[in-house]
Formats: sequence, structure tokens, C-alpha cells
Amino acid sequence: MSATPRTRAKADRRDALLGAAASLFAERGFARVSLDELGGAVGVSGPAVYRHFAGKQAVLAALLVDTSEGLWQGGQRVVTEAADARSALRGLIDFHVDFALANADVIRVQDRDLDSLAEADRHRVRSLQRQYVELWVDVLERVVDGEARPTLRTRAHAVFGLINSTPHSGRDRRSRDLLAAMALAALTTPS
Repeated sequence: MSATPRTRAKADRRDALLGAAASLFAERGFARVSLDELGGAVGVSGPAVYRHFAGKQAVLAALLVDTSEGLWQGGQRVVTEAADARSALRGLIDFHVDFALANADVIRVQDRDLDSLAEADRHRVRSLQRQYVELWVDVLERVVDGEARPTLRTRAHAVFGLINSTPHSGRDRRSRDLLAAMALAALTTPS
């Protein structure tokens, strides 16, 4: 059953609101953006935002929870479709680099405003992030010989820091290739 034009329009508006929220929250911070400004960024009134979200807190939650779920599910898909552990690792790196380059604003919002989330939403984001890290550690355990899981976890976190530096670095093809090469080296160079 296909979506009706009205359903598609509502989904498009919700996506537009999330995109505007990412941009505005990244630029000014969650606390400094009003619902009127958020609605105005997509051509609707502030109160019209309530047709899509219960409030500004719900917008932030959707932005960060949806992103964390997308990373977790996308990472699982990469690993499942990979022919072997080494190609899974390269796939995870490419997947995360592409995410970071396309979502620099979301990364900035996560860094700055995670603590603005309600406790349950913050817990959900952190739980999804831990699962995503462990997915990487599982793959690394099959690629890097003789490293303990805590060391592999440290490597994964360090690489996320490297890749997630995109809000402060270039976002062109050369930057993408450099980030991917540096990530692979950091993850696989013997201790």
C-alpha cells in the first residue's frame, strides 16, 4: 500500500523540520532556538510544529535518537552484507565517514546538546551508541590479532573522534579519502 500525498507531505515536513533543527541547533544551541524560529525556517508557524512534534524537546529527541538508531541499523547492515571481517571494517569506516560528512550539524548538536535531552531519551541515545561501538569492536576482534576488547574499544572511540571532526574540517572528496585512510590505519596498526 503506497503512502497518500498527504502522508508523504507530512513526512517531508517532519524531515524538513529535523533538517532545520539540526542547522539551527548546531549554529546557536538548543536553548537559543524557539519553536517560532524552527517553524519559520521551513515556512510554517511555530504552533504548526506541534502537528509533528510534542515540543522542542521532542524535536531534539527525534534528531538524536533517530540518528543513533540509523547508525546502529546501518552498521549492522554493513556487517551483515560484508564478505569477511576486513571488508566489514572497511565498510563500517566508509559508512561512518559518509555519515559524518553528510551530518556535521547533527554531530555538533550531539556534542553540545546531548545533556539537554530528557533522561529517557539520553539513555536511549547512549545505549544505541554503546551497541554501535560494540559492533565495531566485534569486527575489530576478528581483524586485529591479540588485542583485548578494552583496547579495541579505545581504538573505536578514537576513530569516532577522528571521523566526527568533520564539523571542523573539510568535507570534500579528498577529506573523505583521508579520513577513511587514517581511520583504517588507526584501527589496524599494531600496538
